[in-house]
Amino acid sequence: MKKTLPPKHRNGLADELRQEYHFDYSKARPNRFAGRAGKERVVVVLDPDVSRVFTTPESVNTMLRALIEKMPRAAKRRTRNGKSASLNK
Repeated sequence: MKKTLPPKHRNGLADELRQEYHFDYSKARPNRFAGRAGKERVVVVLDPDVSRVFTTPESVNTMLRALIEKMPRAAKRRTRNGKSASLNK
């Protein structure tokens, strides 16, 4: 079987990295979402149509809690670490 060279060697031009890069940090902005996510929070990205209806975290949580109440009760579920946990905390 014939060995083929990687694409960067086929045309004779190798992809090169510069020794040093200079970034313009004057245009940098702090992450406005960084402080919102704590240890107990999970960040979920909503589709645009859903985010137009549920505009606040409270509205999302209220609706999800209402759905949880209407769901059939499961005795227990397993968490990622293998311990059992109740759906309602």
